[in-house]
Amino acid sequence: MKIWSVSNQKGGVGKTTTVVTLGGLLSSWGFRTLLVDLDPHGSLTSYFKMNPDEIELGVYNLFLDASEKKKNVDPQVYIAKTDFDGIDVLPASTAIATLDRQVAAIGGMGLVVATALHKMADQYDYVIIDSPPMLGVLMINALAACDHLVIPVLAEFLALKGLDRMVHTIKMVFHSRKTPPKFTIVPTMFDKRTKAARDSLAALHQQYPDNAWSSVVPVDTKVRDASQAGIPLPLYDKSARAAEAYAELLELLLLDKSPDKNLAPHK
Repeated sequence: MKIWSVSNQKGGVGKTTTVVTLGGLLSSWGFRTLLVDLDPHGSLTSYFKMNPDEIELGVYNLFLDASEKKKNVDPQVYIAKTDFDGIDVLPASTAIATLDRQVAAIGGMGLVVATALHKMADQYDYVIIDSPPMLGVLMINALAACDHLVIPVLAEFLALKGLDRMVHTIKMVFHSRKTPPKFTIVPTMFDKRTKAARDSLAALHQQYPDNAWSSVVPVDTKVRDASQAGIPLPLYDKSARAAEAYAELLELLLLDKSPDKNLAPHK
């Protein structure tokens, strides 16, 4: 099982869209995929027509179990099925917004998600985590659990400043880890018609030549349409420009090795 986290300390950069679209592609290519919502806003949960205000079983329960030192709990009971074959969701309730206050003083809470996913390693080929935009116990869990970090970023000046903070956070969290996860910076909602976007993209590649993806996810109204329908973009319209861009990105991410060398994507 491979685990990817999608994270940025700036909101509105397309994190949830990235998680759902990559998840839709993976499932359509034959991979068993779990999407994990660690964002208190619950956008990923809401995407699949689940109400974060009404979630009774989900991410919050993992932390509750850990804080109460419960043993032999099967995290699979907190997983929700979706209407799409190959895609399951570990949903977020609004209660996870209180976790920093509740569990900050309890040791080992930075590895709750990693421990739970390890127990489900034979159930899924890929896990994609939707990380919150603020540094705290949830983001630390997202970073600690992942093999590869995907950082969506808008091609604009302020977004690049936010990216600097995210990269600093990565270095801070993993300063003692011998092999920190790789990270790929993904320009999203790119509008090639604007000079500001083109200039910001050039600056991004200049500043992060080894980590910035060579392509972009373009502005595409089909992303909004798919979201309103509650359908992952590749399953809503696989010919959409953004869907094709994410398929190109997924090909790159898969070069990091499939969880099973004999398991190839089915297009």
